[in-house]
Amino acid sequence: MFVRRIAIPAFLLVGAIFVGARLLAISPWADPHVDMHAYWATRDGFDYLQATPGEVGAFLYSPAFAQALAPLTALPWPVFAALWTAILIAVLYWLSGRATLLVGILPPVALSIGIGQVDLLIAAVVVAGFRYPAAWALPLLTKVTPGVGLVWFFVRRDWRSLWLASAATLGVVAVSMAIDPAGWAGWLDMLRRGHAPLADAGLFVDLPLWVRFPVAAGIVAWGARTDRRWTVAVGTCLAMPTLWATSFTILVAALPLIALGSGAPAGAWLRRAGEQVGGRLRPATARHTTTARSAD
Repeated sequence: MFVRRIAIPAFLLVGAIFVGARLLAISPWADPHVDMHAYWATRDGFDYLQATPGEVGAFLYSPAFAQALAPLTALPWPVFAALWTAILIAVLYWLSGRATLLVGILPPVALSIGIGQVDLLIAAVVVAGFRYPAAWALPLLTKVTPGVGLVWFFVRRDWRSLWLASAATLGVVAVSMAIDPAGWAGWLDMLRRGHAPLADAGLFVDLPLWVRFPVAAGIVAWGARTDRRWTVAVGTCLAMPTLWATSFTILVAALPLIALGSGAPAGAWLRRAGEQVGGRLRPATARHTTTARSAD
């Protein structure tokens, strides 16, 4: 009981210290050798000709992501680093609740927050996407292949949700392309060039995407047929372009998706919306009414 009482205060304290260290530019917490510095550096432009998928420290996402971050990248680097870290910590709490401190010290999660990767944001999309399919635009316009989560809607024939996810993504692409057509041509060319050798790139699972992606799609399809939402988290993780050690952070999304039973805010958010049926959400009261009638 004592541990439960101090879990949230301890997490807030640790999070505040970490954010403060970045805001005050205390080394090594605000050093530029982290992924989120590449996001911030887009304020000075980005060149896809000098970047290759799999390369560490390069900006590899679509121009749409850089454009969306433009208001934040106008901030000084330490302020951006602190704010970005605070956002990731808030998302971690939303996904894991009282277990946040325990989950946050797991090596993949701690490293992901430390370098400022988008893994936790993709994990949040896995959960939020059941109610707001348009959220899938984020993984599609950053890592691309984690969009395998849309197989859930396809298998369940939830064409409305699939259409919303596709329309939102294409809408963002259209606007972004109108702003920076050359950037889009460069990004698509970079994707076509493929991955760089990763022998010395860091900790990753040396299993090619062409092997992992069909397995990921199969896991999500099985989950869609058997109503196991947590499989979307597993499939999305497995379908990452490179399966870095930090990529396993996406599995945090499974916590609020297991029977919607987690005490995390994300689980409560889904429960308030009611039971997810066929890709759509109906009020929980409707489920109880149906159950009562069947019992009669």
